[in-house]
Amino acid sequence: MTSTAPPAPDATPATEPRPADPPTGPARPVRPVAAVRRRAGQVAAAARRHRRDLLVALAFLLAAGWLTHGLWPNPNGRMLALNPADQTLYEWFLAVDARALRGDLHLLTELLNAPDGVNMMANTSVIVLGVLFAPVTLLLGAPVSFALLAGLNLAGTALAWYLLLHRTVRVRRAAAVVGAALCGFGPGMVSQTNSHLHMTAQWLVPVIVWLVVRLVRAADPLGRPDGAGPDRRRVVTSALGLAVVVTVQVFIGEEVLFLAALTLLIMTIGYAVADRHLARRVLPGLAGGLLLAAGLSGLVLAYPLWFQFAGPQGVADGMFSPHYFSADLTSWWTLSPLSVGGSDSSAGLTSGPAEYNAFLGPALLLVAAGCALWLGRRPLVVACFLAAVVMAAFSLGPELVLAGERSRLPGPYTLLLGLPVVDGALPMRFALAVLPLLGTLLALAVHRALGETGPARWVVPAVVAVALLPVAPMPLPTADRPPLPEFVTAGHWRQCVRPGGVLVPVPPPTPKDPWPMRWAAAADAGFALPEGFFIGPYGRDGTAAMGIYKRPTSALLADVAQRGGQPVIGEQQRRQAAADADYWQASCIALVDGTPNAPRLLATLEQLYGPATRIADAWTWRL
Repeated sequence: MTSTAPPAPDATPATEPRPADPPTGPARPVRPVAAVRRRAGQVAAAARRHRRDLLVALAFLLAAGWLTHGLWPNPNGRMLALNPADQTLYEWFLAVDARALRGDLHLLTELLNAPDGVNMMANTSVIVLGVLFAPVTLLLGAPVSFALLAGLNLAGTALAWYLLLHRTVRVRRAAAVVGAALCGFGPGMVSQTNSHLHMTAQWLVPVIVWLVVRLVRAADPLGRPDGAGPDRRRVVTSALGLAVVVTVQVFIGEEVLFLAALTLLIMTIGYAVADRHLARRVLPGLAGGLLLAAGLSGLVLAYPLWFQFAGPQGVADGMFSPHYFSADLTSWWTLSPLSVGGSDSSAGLTSGPAEYNAFLGPALLLVAAGCALWLGRRPLVVACFLAAVVMAAFSLGPELVLAGERSRLPGPYTLLLGLPVVDGALPMRFALAVLPLLGTLLALAVHRALGETGPARWVVPAVVAVALLPVAPMPLPTADRPPLPEFVTAGHWRQCVRPGGVLVPVPPPTPKDPWPMRWAAAADAGFALPEGFFIGPYGRDGTAAMGIYKRPTSALLADVAQRGGQPVIGEQQRRQAAADADYWQASCIALVDGTPNAPRLLATLEQLYGPATRIADAWTWRL
């Protein structure tokens, strides 16, 4: 027997020509057109793979657009009718935040409450949102950014919960849509859309939950297929991600982060009770990961939080009384006036149209409780149900209120009274945490039902749909904005005050009437204002208060604007007017046409500061 050795790897059979040598020289660059086509093909392939998720995202965007359509197509000419003062405040925040693109990003801004300024950390200044939308604000105006955020916060929150429920909890897509719709478009979320951007920007909360779940799974010694113990790398990366997301959320809205953290703590306790073996296995790794996340985020947030509580113009306490901002027990089985089945008669059960947080109605509460019972003692079900009950109980405040009547019965919130930072939260907003908990229960129930073969397959989804129908939201009421003065919109203010200088509108803005802050927002915060709408240390003994006490001249002008009288002006009033202008470091005083009692104000101001100069539609005094 003979054997033939195989040819060497570089040998070439005689019957085949040797391939030509590759060309030498620099490599030929990839054609731009070919690269674009290849990238477009990759994007198209990804879109085909995720087309169902994209359709869900589109549906949420359309729903959010429909709810906020009253602001379009002219956000600069329309505003939310139920809470225009807060919208004015947030548009001013967005205008100030947008200055970050010009290198002007300070935790203390002197563009309001001149000369003391405003502590941005002590106020809900949505810094991250303002920076993200800075190009929109600078190009199209703060009202456009506000209108976009009002809708995108709803759609983004719903989409984030959908992805968490579908991909992490592993419920069917239809079930995830049902649960996410309640999370993003529930009564409390729609109500808070009335100008509370810091409360509706909850799209990072599902990311926080996902990172905690990832951390738990990585810390489980039985989580790996080979049983090789905890996945320390995933523990560390989960902790790092958690630190980053928590830090970002602080600069969006601390109250949402606090509610999410408290809810997760209660859920953890409930889950541990329902599954003690898992709790014992993951506790060391989970504790280590959370400590790492807390330490890393603490390093980044140490200075901003110190600045918030102890820095210039900072406040160490909350200014809102938990006794006043408590959820009425009756409101839980009442429908929101902003829901399909609601009525305006129920508006008196809460403090205002932006706080319909607990208005879920009897059908949804009963169906959610029934779903929890039907699902049984699964750890996730136990955790969600326990957290929903506790957070709902906390929302009732330190003293139970029933149908508008305050009782002497203490509420569970009394356990939190006096705790630093925690005591500054509004009890009625604890109800917002109930939405994702009920949404998860409904999603789990619909998921199980769709896997059944009996009547439950269609009965459970039908019952859930019937329960959700009355709380379906209606479009938010809007109204026309009062037009801004040409003095501002055409840039004539630059003839009177240098950029960054102090412009004193007559009368100056207040928390109740902050409308001149729209001037500054329209001018991209190009000038500073005295007084205004903000939280600062102007309460008794330096405690938190809304706005600042009026200077004598400001009080005088406000009285003329409201009552229309003609005050007697003497040398004492003129000296006081000069002293107040010096205190404000004012460069210009402006009285625009259309101001209530403008003729009386003009006569008063000319007695105080001398003859006026007419610029466009404003009477001005340069100082």
